[in-house]
Amino acid sequence: MELRKLHKSDDDIFIGFAESRIGGRPENQDSYGFMDTEFGFLVTVCDGMGGGPGGKTASNIAVNEILAGVDEASKDEEITNILIKAVRRANMAILEAASQDSALRGMGSTATVLLISEKSAFLVHAGDSRIYQVRGKHKIFRTFDHSMVFDLVKQKVITEEQARLSAQSNVITRALGIKPDLEVDVVERPYEKGDRFILCSDGIHGIMPEKELIRMFGNRKVALGAVVDDIATYVDNMGRDNGGRHDNLTIAIVETKINSKLRQTMSKQVRISLLILAVICLFSIIMNIVQATSDRTSDAVTTSESTLSKMESLKREVKVKQDSIVSLNDTIKKLRNEKNK
Repeated sequence: MELRKLHKSDDDIFIGFAESRIGGRPENQDSYGFMDTEFGFLVTVCDGMGGGPGGKTASNIAVNEILAGVDEASKDEEITNILIKAVRRANMAILEAASQDSALRGMGSTATVLLISEKSAFLVHAGDSRIYQVRGKHKIFRTFDHSMVFDLVKQKVITEEQARLSAQSNVITRALGIKPDLEVDVVERPYEKGDRFILCSDGIHGIMPEKELIRMFGNRKVALGAVVDDIATYVDNMGRDNGGRHDNLTIAIVETKINSKLRQTMSKQVRISLLILAVICLFSIIMNIVQATSDRTSDAVTTSESTLSKMESLKREVKVKQDSIVSLNDTIKKLRNEKNK
């Protein structure tokens, strides 16, 4: 599928591009969509699963229902609730379609959703498709996969790289179309001018180590559209070089042109780290003061001891001279007595 521009004008406060490719599979079961809404600019990427026509149908339903759910929402409702309801609406629509057609039974889809406005960005996900927030060349946020291997990562049994390479990496623990009661993760994020939000299926993030992927996400040497196309082409070529049976791959990148009105707040972990650092600095200052005071006291004691030593020496010299004078007087007296005799 050709590269598509997601936003209508370069003068807008956001600009984005998306691309989806079939990879080495018979059918592309990934889908994506976007639209301007009353609440902000909306982008979604969904990765379908299921035999026969199920996967593509599920991801299509997910995209369409998520867009419709947000577009039709009441302006008075909280954004978080709007997004959760939109994803759950898509979940129920997939379940309903599967119940009506035996060929679609067992189908499902992951979902990633970005709703971005001048105020902030809302990130929503279910499954192992991901959303990244990249600033410059650094990842500052990423959703956490709902998968069996990432449950092990959370328990610190394996590393994220081991999870990526695991034969069980495609076993997900949460998705649309599995059961009516779907738990949806939503987070609100501030952003800065130039930040990039990347939505991608596992056909993108599962093919290379994350550090390499982040470097490609942060490429500023070419225009954003070229970045999206370059990543899709690179991943596609890697798949072909490794046998050509690689997964469908879909990526959408939205870049901001302003700072959000919502400002970054320090996390509890950062606050604790800063408090510890402040305590260490205070302790260091106190120790320096104590050391300086000790040095001055030591210098004073040394000076006092030196002065006393000099005084004692002087006293001894005076005493010697006094003894010499007394001895000389005694000698003079003896000589006078002898002369008088």
